[in-house]
Amino acid sequence: MHISDFDFELPPELIAQHPLPDRAASRLLVLDKNIGEISHHRFPNLLQFLRAGDCLVLNDTRVLPARLTGRKVGGGAVVEFVLLKPLASPLEWEVLARPGKRLHIGTHVEFGSGELVAEVLGSTEAGGKIVRLSLQGDLHTLLDRLGQMPLPPYIRAELADKERYQTVYSRTVGSAAAPTAGLHFTPELLAKIRAAGIKTAFLTLHVGLGTFRPVQVDDIADHKMHSEYYELSVGAADEINAAKASGGRIIAVGTTSTRTLETLADKAGNVAASSGWTDIFIYPGYDFKLIDGLITNFHLPKSTLLMLVSALAGRDNILRAYQEAIAEQYRFFSFGDAMLII
Repeated sequence: MHISDFDFELPPELIAQHPLPDRAASRLLVLDKNIGEISHHRFPNLLQFLRAGDCLVLNDTRVLPARLTGRKVGGGAVVEFVLLKPLASPLEWEVLARPGKRLHIGTHVEFGSGELVAEVLGSTEAGGKIVRLSLQGDLHTLLDRLGQMPLPPYIRAELADKERYQTVYSRTVGSAAAPTAGLHFTPELLAKIRAAGIKTAFLTLHVGLGTFRPVQVDDIADHKMHSEYYELSVGAADEINAAKASGGRIIAVGTTSTRTLETLADKAGNVAASSGWTDIFIYPGYDFKLIDGLITNFHLPKSTLLMLVSALAGRDNILRAYQEAIAEQYRFFSFGDAMLII
């Protein structure tokens, strides 16, 4: 398939720049993937489309406040880093650096009052840098004080409250971006979901900033996905398998949960506890092994995420739903409204 098959025109004013004051106040477009029917709701109405025995699978990753602004030691030039992932050593990291061209091997960049210093060790094939950190104290404590959330490039506004780029159930630190489909849930809504007999299971997938990188090939089959780290516990695997065996539907909350589940599922649609790295690329023609439905936000044109939802619901259905969302003035992308594909 051609990249142009996944293009659409989005008015810039529909890109949400701020989260809503109430997480659950977002709108919900529901798409029946079998017949293409579309209906419009509020996010708490999600309950009327779920049934007892279903299992929601949510990603409990927690975003690092990993965007740091510092200065080159000795030169004074301002440098911005985004920490992406630790490498062989807990103090060696892959980072995005801006500007990066003048950060040669051996360059030191300091943050804060020098409590955190990064030495450039080399470059990556994707254009990032490999650095070694030296620090005074605990890294996560320093990032909470010195760092900002690494918001996507299409969000230009500053975030007043860092917690609004975290899900209410986030707990495993390590993500470079939020699993944004989960931002709509509140503790109260989750309690109602469980009270209705709907199961919840948690996995972890640390989202990489590669999720925002554009597809740069004409034939999407030639695209190489970035890899991301995942974990699924024994308890969560048992919950998912039991729901499936009893006839419940597996509803993934977000494309990150979808990619993890489809990485782990065997031909019979069962999963086992595991951890590792996935670079699975799901696009039309993919045969889903496990998930029955998906809660997701609205994605960028020509993105791998748009291709994933098109694989689940059909490209024509998805593009028609997106056109209706645009006509109805839905809010798009990370802080935007939600979509249920069922």
